[in-house]
Amino acid sequence: MSAPAPNELALLEAFVNTVDLEDGDEELGTPEALGAWLTGHELAAPDERFSHADLTAAITVREALRGLLLANNGGELAPTVPATLNAAADRARLTVAVDGAGRARVEPQAAGIDRALGRLLGIIARAQAEGSWERLKACPWHTCHVAFYDHSRNRSRTWCSMAVCGNRAKAQTYRRGHNA
Repeated sequence: MSAPAPNELALLEAFVNTVDLEDGDEELGTPEALGAWLTGHELAAPDERFSHADLTAAITVREALRGLLLANNGGELAPTVPATLNAAADRARLTVAVDGAGRARVEPQAAGIDRALGRLLGIIARAQAEGSWERLKACPWHTCHVAFYDHSRNRSRTWCSMAVCGNRAKAQTYRRGHNA
């Protein structure tokens, strides 16, 4: 794997990568695990408790974010992705807040899981404004979809790891060419 995404994008990258699609390891397997992850990443207070409905909402948003990252890597954006994220933004009651230095930020006004997910959506808005958003991608290999940050100068990186998924794709292409 490469270096993590810079700044707040590292939080989005970590959130999307809370499940390993190849081996099924799920960091957010229970409401308690969700709470621990959110607390550990300063998205929730240590005393906050989360329900199974909150866990479902978090996983739904995580997978919609993965859909955005696949689109950042040349994939087709599923029509459900914007609707899912817009609904999460509505529940978070996102607003623009201006600080004492005149800098605007998108901030959630909701509480609980909606606030935590709204903070993640706010990161997307800031990254798009800064021009770094398109570098956060998901690996296109069908069993991987790991989020990674494209640190390449020309923003052309495709695979989470050239040694793993890139090699798989090359081997598959080679086999197709020799079996035809």
